[in-house]
Order: sequence, then C-alpha cells, then structure tokens
Amino acid sequence: MRILGVNAVFHDSSAALVVDGQIVAAAEEERFSRRKHAKRPVPFSAWELPELSMRWCLEEAGIEPADLDVVAYGFDPDLAAHIPDDPSDPLRIDYVRRAPAFLAEALPGLDPGRVRYVPHHVAHAASAGLAAPSRTSSVLVLDGRGEAHSHLAGRYRDGELEILRRQELPDSLGLVYESLTDHLGFLRSSDEFKVMALASYGRPRFAGELREHIHATGDGGFRALTPDWSRFAPRRVDDGTWGGDHADLAASVQAVVEETLVDLATWLHEQTGDSVLTMAGGTALNCVANSRIWRESPFTEVWVQPASGDSGTALGAALHVAQEAGELGAPQPTAALGRSWDDEELAQWLRTAQVPFTTPDDLAGEVADILADDGVIAWFEGRSEFGPRALGRRSLLANPMRAENLERLNDVKGREQFRPVAPMVLEERAAEIFSDGPIPSPFMLFVHTVAPEWRERIPAVTHVDGTARIQTISDDDVPGIAALLRAFEERTGVPVVVNTSLNTAGRPMVDDPRDALELFGSAPVAALVLGPHLVRRAAFVEGPR
Repeated sequence: MRILGVNAVFHDSSAALVVDGQIVAAAEEERFSRRKHAKRPVPFSAWELPELSMRWCLEEAGIEPADLDVVAYGFDPDLAAHIPDDPSDPLRIDYVRRAPAFLAEALPGLDPGRVRYVPHHVAHAASAGLAAPSRTSSVLVLDGRGEAHSHLAGRYRDGELEILRRQELPDSLGLVYESLTDHLGFLRSSDEFKVMALASYGRPRFAGELREHIHATGDGGFRALTPDWSRFAPRRVDDGTWGGDHADLAASVQAVVEETLVDLATWLHEQTGDSVLTMAGGTALNCVANSRIWRESPFTEVWVQPASGDSGTALGAALHVAQEAGELGAPQPTAALGRSWDDEELAQWLRTAQVPFTTPDDLAGEVADILADDGVIAWFEGRSEFGPRALGRRSLLANPMRAENLERLNDVKGREQFRPVAPMVLEERAAEIFSDGPIPSPFMLFVHTVAPEWRERIPAVTHVDGTARIQTISDDDVPGIAALLRAFEERTGVPVVVNTSLNTAGRPMVDDPRDALELFGSAPVAALVLGPHLVRRAAFVEGPR
C-alpha cells in the first residue's frame, strides 16, 4: 500500500509517505514555505494543507496522487469535543470535515474517498510505538489537545494498540505549559522550550501551591488546569531580561509537570510490566522531564519519537494505517527523512551562485582546524531532519572549550542568552563525559549530567545547572560528523563539538542549499560545508576571480 500521512489541523504541518510498510519520506511544511511552524494553531488556519511537503513526498517516491491507496489525516472530527473557551473552534472541525475535498484540490488526481481520519493521539502513539525498535512497549502521549483529550496511555503488543487511559479536556499539561509560555512573554505553541531553559535559572518555590492545580490522580489520569499566573509573578514583557520571580515560576511549573509525568509513567508500568516506554506528543520534547522518567520510573528503556510534536502525527497516521493493513515494516531507522542533493548537484548550486569552493580530500581535518581555531561552521550534509532538532545534517558547529561561544552563537542566531546549546559527542566516548541519562542518545531528547572534571573543559555546552542535552554520534548514522569529531579530538583532546540548529531566530531550520547560502551570506560564520564541498569566508567575500 502507498499511504500518505498528513498533519494539518493545528500547527507543525507535515507530510509522510509509507510504502509497503516502509518509511520513505517525511518532512515539515515549514522547511519548504520558510514560515515557522507552517502556520499558527488557530481554527481559521485548519484548512491550510502542507501542499509543498505532500508533493515532495510523492515526488521522492515517483508516485502520482492517483496512485495513493490511502491519505491518513491525523485528526478525527467525529471524536472532537467543543472547547468552551474557544468560540471559533467549530470552524476548525468544519474545515477538517472538508479535508478530503481540500486534499483532492491540492493533489489533482487524488480520489477524496481515499482520505481516512486517524484519531490525533492514536497517530501520536503510532509515531512512537510503531516506529520504535521494540514491537512491544508501553506508550505515553501528552500534548496540548487532540479531539477531546490531552493524553493517551496504552500498550503496543505486536503492533496492536490497547488504550488503557485517556485524560479528557480541559485538563491538559500541554495547555498549562503553553499558557505559562505566553505569561512569560514568549510565543505560545512555539517557545515552550524557552520556558524549560529559563527554569534552570530559578528555584521551584511556588511548586507547593501549584501542586493543587497540577497533579496525577493515581488512576492514570491527572488534573491540570491553568491557574492565575499573576498570583505568582506579573506578566513578563520580553525585554531581554530574565530571572527573579519569572524564572522561579518557570522552575516551579517545570518541577510539577515532571512529577506528574513520572507518576503517569509509573502507573502505566504497573498496568503493563513492560521494560520499554515509548513517548510522543509535544510534551515529550521536554527533555528534562524525559530524563526524570528514564531515571525514576520503573521502565528500563525510554524511546522518544524525534518528531514528537504534531509534525510526527503525519508519520504516525500513515504507520497506523499500514499496521492495520498488515504491512508494518522495519522500525524508524533515523530522523533523516527529508530532502537531499548529491555531490554534483550541491556543486552546481555553488557554481550558479558564483561562490568559490573547494572539495578537500580531508574535509573533516580542514573543518576541525577551523573549529580548533575558534571558527563557527555551517554544516549541511545528507537528508534533512524530520522534527525540531538539528542532528548533524543542518547544524551550526563551534568549539565547546570556550565559554564565550555560548554567547557568541546566541548572538549569531539572535536568541536569548539564557538559551543553552548542545554537545555532539562520539557514542563510544559519551559515558566518560556524561551520566544520569540514556546512552546512546541519538535524537537529543534527554539531558545528562556533565562530569565535574569535564565542565571546565567544555563550558560552552554545560548549562547553568551542570547538565547538557547531548547527541551521541555513530559512524552508521552521521558518518561525516563522526569523522569530524575524531579529527577535532586529535587536535584538541576533546571528542565534543557544539551543535545548534542551522537557522536564525524566528526562522525555520535551513533545508535546501539556497537556505544555507543565504544564511552563510548574512551570518558571521567562518565556513560553510555543503556536502563534500567547503566554502571559506575569505574566499566568499573576495568572490570569484
């Protein structure tokens, strides 16, 4: 079967293609449209489809819309409940009911009768439980909202989902966190990761009172209603300053959310006895909470879908339909499911732009020299990532040994200075530098404690609380970065480099070569790696001769 998965109802619009049970392609619309999150999650945007990513998925496989057996849409309007504080919500549901016609218009030749609705949280669950290496696992999904719930707890056994508990709206950990994001002066449904970073600078002194509003109920569910935040701290204006009551409030909410998630995971384990927990939903992008679940719950292994936000429901919806058809194939091998260009195509982009470049025999060595000399590298390699994390294919890289590089990178990207950057580390070296978290950790979804003797050696990637959100690198997954890490260690004795996403604030991650060249042309970056090709700043400024 040829199954196109689509996410369009809220935000992070995306498409994914599964053919004969195998994942062929998956991409987020923002990487094509260059509009962050593709759209805002408001009811009157629900008609907008990820037209560019849908078409690319089909082109990648050489499939015409008429060839599709199913289009799996990750939301079921027949299950939707009206949210009282959202008077325009019925408009969203009406648009979703009209999705087959919208899809047929966007993909000429598609039979609208082949569009099938998959419940939102079932799609999230499938993106984890059906993509993970283990075919038997407990699955935990939490986000802002689906049709009528904000949570699903269940179990996959040989691909079959058994739902054990769902939490009805309006209780929602995701909506509470979104509301706090807005109160702290950030963009809700977009900047929740900033709250997680800010929490490290505060003390959870409001946690006791907040537990009255946010807590597990002992039966697999929870209470989570938004309190009056002004009782704890006045509404923050995003003026570039942070700390005080606002940081303490962020720390307090982060603490009670973590506690609630650990309680939910523990309850789920009591029902299933499984050793593996799989997770998805926007809340699963909270890597600090994921780490507490890994440390404190009875599960011995936690696997988190790298595209845990709503973008992942496109993949999950397609996998769910494939599983029901008896065609579920191999687990998800990587997050690198997006666009790519071969070496000659990349060279042609550079020639067309009249950008001088070289194709070094020892690319890793030349880049390691630049990094050791404190230059920042824009790195573009292979297929782009599906999900919000830069995992060595669309990354900005820097020397982790200089504390000043944290401020420098945040300035380059136009980000707040309390935001951390992440370390990439060779998988075989990770355990001697980082602890208290799962290793390997290829998707940057957990935090680890930095060993005390390493904190002064890699200060740029050591957060204020002594932790780091690591990505372990293997030769099988990201061979170019693995070679670079070894070359950098030969020069410095440190098998770690700084990694942050290849973009500037408010813009989606770089996806195609034009995006990379535009960023390189406007940002203070020493060199651009485009596949096997290297562009140095000096040659770029001088231009062709």
